[in-house]
Parts: sequence; C-alpha cells; structure tokens
Amino acid sequence: MNGAAYFERMAQYNIWANTHAYDACAKLPVAELDAPRRAFFPSIMRTLNHLVVADRLWMGRLLGSPVTMPLDTVLYEDFDELRTAREAEDQAILEFTRNLTDAEVTSDLSYQSVTAGAYTMPRDLILGHMFNHQTHHRGQLSNMLIEAGSGPLEIDLIYFGRELLA
Repeated sequence: MNGAAYFERMAQYNIWANTHAYDACAKLPVAELDAPRRAFFPSIMRTLNHLVVADRLWMGRLLGSPVTMPLDTVLYEDFDELRTAREAEDQAILEFTRNLTDAEVTSDLSYQSVTAGAYTMPRDLILGHMFNHQTHHRGQLSNMLIEAGSGPLEIDLIYFGRELLA
C-alpha cells in the first residue's frame, strides 16, 4: 500500500471510530455530556468540539486556506449539531485523502501553529499526527464514557480491519 492509500485507509478508520464514539455518546443523558471530567478538555462535549476544531485547523493548512481559532473553541453546544459537523468533517477528510498523490504525501508543508510559531514539516508526518491526535483524544473520551456509566469504546484499529475484511 502506498502512502496516499494508507492515509485514505486511516480516513476510513477515522469515520468508523468516530461513528462508534458518537453512537456511545448519544446514549448518554445530555447532562453527562457536559458534566465536568478529569481530562485535557474537561467534558465529553468539549473534547468532541476540540477534535472538530483541530481537524478544521489541519485541513485548512493542508488545503491552503488556513483558519485560526483557539484549540478550546466550542463550536457547537448542541450534540446533534456537533455530530452533523463531525460527519461532514470526516467526509471532507476522506475526500481529501482520496485525492492525495504520493508526491503530495512526501512533500513538505509550511504552516503557522496556533500556539507556537511557524513550521515546515513533511506532510506524511502531519497527516499521521492528524489521525493519531483523533485516537489520542478518543482514548480520553473512552475513559469519560466509563465515568459517565457507559462501557468503554472498542475502536482499536484492528477491529476496524476485521470488519473491513469480513
């Protein structure tokens, strides 16, 4: 599998994992979504919002039309609106990866960080970070779901692979 195909696969996994995460969250009372939690972003809703914010920041950079907003921006207070935005963002990421070429994957990207200055980095590292960042915060989300009385998320990449190949 070449680099471009790998990132398309990661975009497909991202959709699968986010669907499972949002399905689990949808079963909770609204009060649990906003309840204070011990995590980097202090609630389920704040964590979910951060993931949309981060993806919009990275996609803006990757597409050459950067946006700027604080990492803790709350874009959506309503869960259903946030879910709709997440689904649209996931589809945009998938479409972006479907159009990637190996030459683009191996090229550099210069960007302005929200918090730490200007950088030039390989796109494959940036794309890897974008998907890894989602996984990082979904891990925190899994713990918050347990605290809220739900079961843990079972969204390991290998489970996606098993479903994909079944």
